[in-house]
Amino acid sequence: MHIFLETGRLVLRAFTEADADNLFALNDDPEVMRFINGGKPASTETIREYTLPRLLHDYPGTGTRGYWAAQEKATGAFLGWFEFRPLDEHSRAEVELGYRLRKYAWGRGYATEGSRALIDKGFTELGVKRVIAHTMAVNTGSRRVMEKSGLSFLRSFAGDWPEPIPGSEHGDVDYELTRTAWEQRQ
Repeated sequence: MHIFLETGRLVLRAFTEADADNLFALNDDPEVMRFINGGKPASTETIREYTLPRLLHDYPGTGTRGYWAAQEKATGAFLGWFEFRPLDEHSRAEVELGYRLRKYAWGRGYATEGSRALIDKGFTELGVKRVIAHTMAVNTGSRRVMEKSGLSFLRSFAGDWPEPIPGSEHGDVDYELTRTAWEQRQ
């Protein structure tokens, strides 16, 4: 098991093919997927043919993957995943931060803990210059994690929703944190 980083309560590790069932359970929860696709259930075919290959992809610019399986350190339980993916796969300058956690992990600080650790690693070890994150404007839980992780509101915009879902009419938001701003807070 390739461990990317550890925090006090989390292990972020590389995904493997064996994670398909965990990903299906995560993406099959309507509440987890509410702000992604309106809560539509996942299919095992989608997990195996689209989701898992995306999570297994290596990015030459950073020499790492862009998605990490999150496990609870004490129990080994699969909690979900974190994204720390370069916007340009051949550059480490800008990365996108994201997370998707099982419902039982919500409200326990895992998203903030993992996000902060990834940001710190990005700025200290990976040569990242800017971290961005985005979500639906109505996703107050995710927005709060971004803020607690040190990101600042950048802009609101009308997202491109080929199939609108409840809340999409309110648009999307972007947050950011630059290395300079992060250094000033240290």
